[in-house]
Amino acid sequence: MGKRGGRHRSVADSSGTRWFLRALPVLLILGGACYEYVTPSGFSGAPLFSAAPLVTAPFFSLRSTVLAGLGSVLAILVVHFRYTQRVGTDIVTEMATVATVCVLACFINQIVRRSNEQLDSARRIAQAAQFAVLPEPADRIGGLAIAARYEAAQAGAFIGGDLYAVQDTPHGVRIVVGDVRGKGMGAVSAVAVVIGAFREAAEQEGSLEAVALRLERALAREGTRRDGIDDFEGFTTAVLAEIPHGEQRVRIVNRGHPEPILLLGDGTVRTIPVVDGVGALPLGMGELGSWPDRVAEAEFPGGATLLLYTDGLSEARDAAGVFYDPAARLSGRIFPGPEELLLSLAAEVRAHTGGGATDDMALLAVRRP
Repeated sequence: MGKRGGRHRSVADSSGTRWFLRALPVLLILGGACYEYVTPSGFSGAPLFSAAPLVTAPFFSLRSTVLAGLGSVLAILVVHFRYTQRVGTDIVTEMATVATVCVLACFINQIVRRSNEQLDSARRIAQAAQFAVLPEPADRIGGLAIAARYEAAQAGAFIGGDLYAVQDTPHGVRIVVGDVRGKGMGAVSAVAVVIGAFREAAEQEGSLEAVALRLERALAREGTRRDGIDDFEGFTTAVLAEIPHGEQRVRIVNRGHPEPILLLGDGTVRTIPVVDGVGALPLGMGELGSWPDRVAEAEFPGGATLLLYTDGLSEARDAAGVFYDPAARLSGRIFPGPEELLLSLAAEVRAHTGGGATDDMALLAVRRP
């Protein structure tokens, strides 16, 4: 999926598994043959011979399944000729058993193949939906280098409740990174609403506060249009950023989201906290009260990188329950570009959690040349 990636297995582990699966049917046939060869007449290796096509069926083609069955039957004939030159009742029974299992294995193979085709189709649809709802930002926007990455906690998943968007506007480059409460299609719907409202508001509104208000109204409007909270997730933490053209600074509006991190060219790391430690409520919670948005500003010099992320990064835990601290981990380090930064973060989080992350993670990095 380009820069967006889920969890990955090592190439060595994958190759070793494939080799073992390919070798297993042959090993089972050889094991059955050796068992019958070294044991007296009357001892049967039929369980091992029958297992060969059954093991082949879910992982390989119909042709391979049939060949595994034929190989088992041939091995029975060859081994039994050690004792006699005629085909007895015991040999016929054993061959019939293996042949029956082989036919069943062929049916299993076809069922698995159709299921895999349906699963592949569903994955392609999910991937298309991911690109439609959460399109990949360009590598350069408004003279800034951009990198984005989506790491799904569930292997094979393509879409969830984390979001990001970058847009060049007359007011500067504007960014949103957010995390929708909940999972499933309700969260995906909220992602579509937030990004759609952001695209329009970022172009039209003169301030970040006004953009945040437009997002708030969009979520409230969509929530009332639907039947209930199970049909639509209206709670979204988000951080909005604005990098004015020709100015070495960044403005931030934080709606209950993890604080952005600024990595300077010398390895210094700074967070951009909310003003006076008081942040506004997440988007979609306006009915609980009115807290005005307050814009935090920070210097954003050349060579610096702005990192925005969801709590899948900062709340990733290791086996002892220790959270991953991105500010502490990044302190003193220098990366060639934003893409290298995100690749390193994703790898470190996988190592920190042992591949057992429980929440999706969206990362977006902006480098000023």
